[in-house]
Amino acid sequence: MRKKLTALLLGVVVLAGCSAQVAPGDAKPEGGDKPPVAKFTTVPADGATEVPVNVPVQVSVAEGTIDQVTLANPEGEPVEGKLGPDKKTWASAEPLGFGKSYTYAGQATGTDGRKVELKGAFTTLNAASQVRATLFPGDDQTVGVAIPIMVRFEADVADRASAEKALTVTNSANVKGSWAWLNSREVHYRPETYWPANTKVHVEAKLYGVPYGGGAYGKADVTSDFTIGRNQVVKIDTPSHQLVVQRDGATVATYPASFGKDADAELTTPNGTFVVMQKDPQFSFDNPRYGYTNVLKKWAVRFSNHGEFIHENNDNAANIGRNNTSHGCANLLEADAKAYYDSALVGDPVEVTGSITTLPAQYDWYDWQIPWSQWQTMSAL
Repeated sequence: MRKKLTALLLGVVVLAGCSAQVAPGDAKPEGGDKPPVAKFTTVPADGATEVPVNVPVQVSVAEGTIDQVTLANPEGEPVEGKLGPDKKTWASAEPLGFGKSYTYAGQATGTDGRKVELKGAFTTLNAASQVRATLFPGDDQTVGVAIPIMVRFEADVADRASAEKALTVTNSANVKGSWAWLNSREVHYRPETYWPANTKVHVEAKLYGVPYGGGAYGKADVTSDFTIGRNQVVKIDTPSHQLVVQRDGATVATYPASFGKDADAELTTPNGTFVVMQKDPQFSFDNPRYGYTNVLKKWAVRFSNHGEFIHENNDNAANIGRNNTSHGCANLLEADAKAYYDSALVGDPVEVTGSITTLPAQYDWYDWQIPWSQWQTMSAL
């Protein structure tokens, strides 16, 4: 009997030796010693500085899906963002501010069913200056077929290539064009030939946060949607004493006119392709050098900043259609000036030939005075 009892006790000891020895407090969590498989990636990374303000914040997760992400500004207000349809990415949907600290937080569930947390912060770059830009033509305008698109900056742009990359033009006629820098504060866009009539044009200047050099950055985006109107071209052959208006290549009006003095290089109406810049029902003309100030004329249509207009001048009626006696403008009789004024659009081309003078390309808007091959070289890209 004693031998049997001893054998039984030994069996109990062997069984006890095969059991795991677990001390209190040493219980393993579900999943064992392995870390959660889901991993967050953020751009910018936690602790980043000098972060651009115009690049979306990107959050992504590998081996899991995002439950939530929040991005907060220094005031604790949330920055708008959007979760991707597969719940693996999140991106901010509004621009950041200059020189500000942002915090992000979130949670994701891994393919192993375990949760991971996201926490971090970054700081955006400071701008030494923020430069405003304006865009012309503006929204809902209808303009002539020679209109250039103009972006003007309130300060010099050192990095023109950076600014130009932020500019895009699309149009319903799929016409291609080119940007050209006229100076350090102004860049224009035009096609090789006049715009097709009735073209819809969309311009985007995504300039917010764009570096201009020297610590200057774009202050705001600006966009425009406008329409090219009918094709109307004014043709002036100065020896003819006639101003001809054409629509789609067909003459629709011919007005007797008096242009600038033929033999005086300072006073002749100069050769070139100009653009209607403004219209005024009455305009005050001043030229003290030639002895007149505050001379009021009706139906004034400016086509050059050199000083050329098409306008009424009944005081010169005896020479209209006979002699060129003005100081460079196109003088018309009042009824004809009113008829032309009513037909004109800002952006219409005015083509002048027959003069002894051709202006240098320096008096706005002189875009069409520059040959296309030269125009293209004036791009920064």
